[in-house]
Amino acid sequence: MPISAASRPATSLPRTLLTGVQMLFVAFGALVLVPLLTGLDPSVALFTAGIGTLLFHGVTRVTVPVFLASSFAFIAPIQGSIANFGVSATLGGLMAAGFVYVVISQAVRLKGTAWLHRLLPPVVVGPVIMVIGLALAPVAVSMATGETSDHIDYGPALFLSMASLLVTLVLAVFGRGIVRLIPIMGGIVTGYGLALLMGLVDFTPVHESAWLSIPEFTAPSFHWAAILFMIPVAIAPAVEHIGDMVAIGSVTRRNYLEKPGLHRTLLGDGLATVAAALFGGPPNTTYSEVTGAVTLTRAFDPRIMLVAACTAIALAFVAKLGALLQTIPGPVMGGIMTLLFGSIAVVGMNTLVRAGHSLTAPRNLVVISLILVFGIGGMQVGGGQFTLQGVSLAALVGIVLNWVLPRAEEDE
Repeated sequence: MPISAASRPATSLPRTLLTGVQMLFVAFGALVLVPLLTGLDPSVALFTAGIGTLLFHGVTRVTVPVFLASSFAFIAPIQGSIANFGVSATLGGLMAAGFVYVVISQAVRLKGTAWLHRLLPPVVVGPVIMVIGLALAPVAVSMATGETSDHIDYGPALFLSMASLLVTLVLAVFGRGIVRLIPIMGGIVTGYGLALLMGLVDFTPVHESAWLSIPEFTAPSFHWAAILFMIPVAIAPAVEHIGDMVAIGSVTRRNYLEKPGLHRTLLGDGLATVAAALFGGPPNTTYSEVTGAVTLTRAFDPRIMLVAACTAIALAFVAKLGALLQTIPGPVMGGIMTLLFGSIAVVGMNTLVRAGHSLTAPRNLVVISLILVFGIGGMQVGGGQFTLQGVSLAALVGIVLNWVLPRAEEDE
């Protein structure tokens, strides 16, 4: 049942405020990582994370203790789309992806979830997630080795990227308590500190920026090519959303798939992504880091996430913070990207393994193989405004093959 005002645990206002700020701190490293890697404005990402979280809680009636912010699943597609279509058209594609969530939410409301699992079984979703992680892996290597930095040579770049990577993985594997929830921030802080000692940080943008200013919002524009490129990317995060709701429900011992209902949480996620694209921010998704922090602190009151959201919106108007984030050297981000992209691919592999089907059965082999090769190999279909490539082509191929190929007896 939903958490009513009467059934919420009594929490003092100072404790609620402090815990809310802490939740934003846990999410901060990953939140700003996505815009820094994709060329979007981190201040806008802070603003849209706050707005998206407030929208989500408005739709779900403040019943689910989650925070929404920049989605990792869209990093590689955004990079590819910006390179091909520009920032504004990419935002239009992201807005369309948000509407896919909205459509799915209404279909779930009317028909339940069985159709979604039939359309998108693990044999399709798993390799699509792998493509999302691996399609632009060379970009991570280029950043890590300094190829994208004008003033950092190969040697210093490799040192910075590997030091950042080492600290991130050590914190992720060996960290305890709150430290284990912020490995990305730990890696960035370490790499940034080393870059400062090596004289590789340029503070000119920080000196030239004002303390307070309105974030540089960017309006979306709509082009068929960018929309077709981005829409299929929404499929995997939409399916993962179900797992996120189950995970936070297991922590709080509530069934959020029933109340407020999966259709409401999907709708909130979709509207949060639409709003983010409208202002120029990356798509929003529920953050597992924050779910981990909720587990650790036992802070189940959803109002804490409203505090985190309002704090994110306030920080978005601190211009010097945005300028400081943009001084982080490319190799530092590249080192973390090597782990990040690989971990996304592992999530896809895990999706396949948990399904328990034989991956070498002829039908599964065909579906998985073509998704991976078409998605990672650079296959293109069509031309002009109707080009399909990358994740969008891979997802479409997987859905069609899964639909037309006869099912094996064990899958019936």
